[in-house]
Amino acid sequence: MSAILPLSPLENPMPKALADAPIGIFDSGIGGLSIAQEIANYLPNERIVYYADTAHVPYGPRTDQNIRELTAQAIEWLYRQGCKIAVVACNTASAFSLDYLRDHYGENFPIVGLVPALKPAVLQTQSKVVSVLATPATFRGKLIKDVMQRFAEPANVEVLTITNLELVPLIESGRYNSLECKHSLQKVLDPVIAKGSDYLVLGCTHYPYLKQSIQELYGPQLNLIDSGLAVARQTARILLKNELISSSLQEKGVRLQCFVSGENAKQLENVIKHLIQPKITWSVENIVEKLG
Repeated sequence: MSAILPLSPLENPMPKALADAPIGIFDSGIGGLSIAQEIANYLPNERIVYYADTAHVPYGPRTDQNIRELTAQAIEWLYRQGCKIAVVACNTASAFSLDYLRDHYGENFPIVGLVPALKPAVLQTQSKVVSVLATPATFRGKLIKDVMQRFAEPANVEVLTITNLELVPLIESGRYNSLECKHSLQKVLDPVIAKGSDYLVLGCTHYPYLKQSIQELYGPQLNLIDSGLAVARQTARILLKNELISSSLQEKGVRLQCFVSGENAKQLENVIKHLIQPKITWSVENIVEKLG
C-alpha cells in the first residue's frame, strides 16, 4: 500500500474550531464505541463524530507503517469534518501514531491517545502478577513498554502479556458473549489465572465488551481494568484548557454520528444497537458516501 498521509494544515488549514464543534473519535472498528460512550456520559453536552475503519479492521496483525498510514487518513478526515479534538480510541493506532500526529497538527488540533491502563493494576495487585490483553502491535509499540518500565518494574510486579487475534472479529460480528468467544478467552486466560494474575488490563477498546463473558468465566478471580473513564477525563481537561467545552447541546436528535469505511453500515446497525446505551441517540452510514 502506498503511503497516504494527511494534508498539511499549514498549507490548507481548517478554521479554528468553536466550542459547539463535535469531538472526533477514531478506531479500527466499532470497539472504540466503548470510549465514545464514556465521553458521552462524562461530557453530556457534546456531539461526537465517530470514524470506524471497518474496511481494514483488525489493525493488530498489520505492519507498523500500514497502521500509521491508516490512522493518518482517519484523523485527517475527522479534522476536515471540523472536529475540535481527535481521540485515537485504538491502542494499536496510538502505539505507532501519536507522536507523528501531534507534531503534524500541533496545538491547532489536539490529539488524545490510549495506552493500556497498567498503572492502576500495578498499584492495586495483591499477587504481584497482572496481565494485559492487547494486540501484537500494541505490545510492539513504545507506549506500553514505557509504562512497564516506569511502574511495573520498580514495584516488582510481573506483567503477563497476552494476545488473541480471534477476539476483535468476534466482537465486530456481535458474538462477544458467545460460546465461541468464551472458548477463545479461556485459551489465553486460563494460563494467566494459573500463574496467579489477579488483575486483567483490557488493552484494546474492543475488549470492554468482553467483560460479561470474562466475569461469567472467572468471577472475582480477575479484576478488570480499562482506559475508558481516564480517556474521557483527559479529553475534558484538554477541552477545558482550550475553552472548547460545549455549554449546551446545540442540536437535538443524534449525538453520536458513526461513519464506517467499509460497505457494511447496514450490517453493523444490528451490532451497534446492542452496544450503545439507550439514552444516546446515534446514526451510522458508509463513509464513502461522504468522501465523494
